[in-house]
Amino acid sequence: MSDGDRCREFSVVICVYTEDRWGDILAAVDSVRAQSLPALETLLVVDHNEPLRARLAQTYRDEVARREVRVLANAGPRGLSSGRNTGIAVARGEFVAFLDDDAVAERDWLRWFAAGYDDPRVMAVGGRTLPAWASGRRPAWFPEEFDWVVGCTYRGLPPGRVRVRNVLGGNASFRRTAFDAAGGFATGIGRDGDRRPLGCEETELCIRLATAVPEAVLLIDDRAVIHHQVPVARERFGYFRTRAYAEGLSKALVARSVGATKGLEAERRYTTRVLPAGVLRGLRDALLARPGGAGRAAAIVAGVTSAAAGYAWATLRTRRTGTTFASGPIERRAGAQETAEGAADGTAEAAPGGLAASEAAA
Repeated sequence: MSDGDRCREFSVVICVYTEDRWGDILAAVDSVRAQSLPALETLLVVDHNEPLRARLAQTYRDEVARREVRVLANAGPRGLSSGRNTGIAVARGEFVAFLDDDAVAERDWLRWFAAGYDDPRVMAVGGRTLPAWASGRRPAWFPEEFDWVVGCTYRGLPPGRVRVRNVLGGNASFRRTAFDAAGGFATGIGRDGDRRPLGCEETELCIRLATAVPEAVLLIDDRAVIHHQVPVARERFGYFRTRAYAEGLSKALVARSVGATKGLEAERRYTTRVLPAGVLRGLRDALLARPGGAGRAAAIVAGVTSAAAGYAWATLRTRRTGTTFASGPIERRAGAQETAEGAADGTAEAAPGGLAASEAAA
């Protein structure tokens, strides 16, 4: 670890919404507290679930008192984007990292993030997300090219430390100043609890960041590894197809906001080069009598078809009604820290305002 790594302080934001993931949440926090480069603080942002907020505040009562863990209520509308914005608004670190609530980070996760910021032009560093299948193994039909369906790094992304258009939100970090330049995550796009699994909020933010700071560099370092839980329900073809359709919906919103050239730049290479190669690989495996080859080829075709259908529907809808998500500047909430870090009973209250009142339609 370099001296530069030692002086880099990370606030780690974990957005949570359901007690059904209680064990996963505790494991995620434990993985942050075990980092070789210690985090300045772990911010648990609870999405409109007061019993869960109170339970977490009580569980981490001692850590809250030491300001190692802070438990916050989402101060904006329901959803992942405003939860992240709530964390950003009160973060004390020079860098803000995001970890999914059903994932665990390897010990050097923050260390590899920190190393990426040696170049002052670097505004964001993401990592590699590996699936932890609940059944113990990848379904034979599930193509690696579609691991993004379960929130993981997919076949087609280049290895090593490479420059990218956007990082993946469940395993990412940003300079705090990136949000000063570009604003926060857009609301009205992305996850909202157990509703339709939309996404792309980090894509839209990263494109907006590159526009606001033309010299900005965004990286993925595949040594910054997390392991993401994949429940049995998400190993099924029905979820695969639904998630692909939702991705098409999300891509249409992003393209409408930032333009198809920027919004679909990486997707064109993916659909014209990566996916055809995956289909051919699956067909070859089928000819060689290898398990799942035909299923993987068919799943790729089905995934593309579902995503295209979602994109077409959302494009038509947004032409008629306009976009439905909004972004705006993040208001720093330094004065809210003491409120968030708890009264005498160790509980934590909401930090007011994730986004500024001047939120503008995208």
